[in-house]
Amino acid sequence: MQKIQKVAILGAGAMGSYFAGKFFDTTGFSTVLIATGRRLDKLKTNGLVVNGKSYAIPAIHPDEATSTVDLIIVTLKHHHLKKAVQGLEKLISDSTTIMSVMNGLESEEYIGSIYGMDKMLYTISVAIDAVRHGNQTIYTKPGKHYFGEAVNTTNLSQRVLCVQEAFDRAGIVYETPEDMIRMMWWKFMINVGVNQASAVMRAPFGVFQKSPEAQGLMEELMKEVIALTDIMGVNLTNRDIEEWYSFLKVLSPQGKTSMLQDIEAGRKTEIEIFGGKIVELGKTHGVKTPANQTVLQIIQVLEQYPE
Repeated sequence: MQKIQKVAILGAGAMGSYFAGKFFDTTGFSTVLIATGRRLDKLKTNGLVVNGKSYAIPAIHPDEATSTVDLIIVTLKHHHLKKAVQGLEKLISDSTTIMSVMNGLESEEYIGSIYGMDKMLYTISVAIDAVRHGNQTIYTKPGKHYFGEAVNTTNLSQRVLCVQEAFDRAGIVYETPEDMIRMMWWKFMINVGVNQASAVMRAPFGVFQKSPEAQGLMEELMKEVIALTDIMGVNLTNRDIEEWYSFLKVLSPQGKTSMLQDIEAGRKTEIEIFGGKIVELGKTHGVKTPANQTVLQIIQVLEQYPE
């Protein structure tokens, strides 16, 4: 495969702004933002501001693409995925790699069902404390980004090697685990715990770094994920919760989860793919999920009656 030079970002929120800024700042990359409708108009008018630096990154409608790109990074909210990921054909060739840095467990398969799973790499980002207000994103910790094929045990695929090389050039910290599916579930467990607990308690990361009560709720939510993985053959354990604390302790105390940011802004949250998914899987597999059931109902009410 050819060296990655052309990068497109679909979803210029906090995470998308981070990736866009890193690639735009690096010589050798051509970076573009993909959007439609009002979002496209805002990007063309206001651009992006990341850690106080203004970026005039080109923003285009996917129909306006004049050539394919080497890498597409998708950083959408779950409820925007089905509409926003349509119509990317002008950007995609056989050699294009697509990475979905989205929450949940289903975006890779959905995007792959349209453009081919052979183009997809599984991806998660952990411990980036980016916060977005309007077109401005601030982060103090860039986090670590895990990606790869489902299994990466022997020779790495050319897609993985090309993205590793691109991330090296852009200064993006990454790792390619042997078992990427397990890593996806680990990140899912983290999100189910800290995203939901932070939303119902309006608590930034600093609260979870210090409060045993906040940690207790977060862990109860996570343990219900672990109980499900026992049945589903993923094999998460309580040690995986302990591993999360090593990431949590270095986050900015003022940093906020994406779900808390959504609640505070009166936006739709991703509760369906967190608590909703756990409750659904619990019913399917006969696993009790009372903590997630309760938090699901609370967040649904907060969505219906924003302040």
